[in-house]
Amino acid sequence: MKYADMAITVSDLNRYIKDKIADDEYLNSILIKGEISNFKHHYTGHMYFTLKDENSLIKCIMFKSYTNNLTFIPKDGMKVIVLGAVSVFERDGIYQIYVKVMEEDGLGDLYTKYKNLKNKLEKQGFFEEEHKVKIPLMPRIIGVLTSQTGSVIRDIINVSTRRNPNVYIRLLPVPVQGEDAAQKIAEGIDYMNKEKLADVLILARGGGSLEDLWPFNEEILANSIYNSKIPIISAVRT
Repeated sequence: MKYADMAITVSDLNRYIKDKIADDEYLNSILIKGEISNFKHHYTGHMYFTLKDENSLIKCIMFKSYTNNLTFIPKDGMKVIVLGAVSVFERDGIYQIYVKVMEEDGLGDLYTKYKNLKNKLEKQGFFEEEHKVKIPLMPRIIGVLTSQTGSVIRDIINVSTRRNPNVYIRLLPVPVQGEDAAQKIAEGIDYMNKEKLADVLILARGGGSLEDLWPFNEEILANSIYNSKIPIISAVRT
């Protein structure tokens, strides 16, 4: 057999690598800290920059839809923490971070707290595949834990009933930000399980800053999700 018959195209290889990275849950939502360099704010509103430390660098892009949430103006030399997803830009065969949230490095304590908790839960087996509860294909009752106001619940109702007109949506209003939010969401999950009020649960929030979304990183909520007999879907927009 000739080598030419066995060879794949460059496009095939880049697409294969991109799919491999897309399947990695860790790379789909990752917190990284570093220093900005080669910053460019394109006329389209998108931001292009490099994030670097003493030994390495990685290219980043932040689309206009996310830059609108920034509370500061990024610039070269600024130390930041970004939340985003790693993916491959197929045309050039490079991997980069698609940034969704960016904060000045004053939030370093939150980053440390996040990493410490993640490591702790990893050692306890929280992320093992065997502990994941299977999501039913056509649930009869969908429980939604989110704010009673806002567009999130309306979006969930519209999408769910369009796909399954017979589904029943059961809303349990909970605070989705603030000091007691994690506690209240955890109590909601426990209550829905105790009373067997749904076939599947959705935790939902429309988005916000890293501080606003922080309740979803609390250990008390991780424990309730881990112990839930009802499968849980995260619909927290970052």
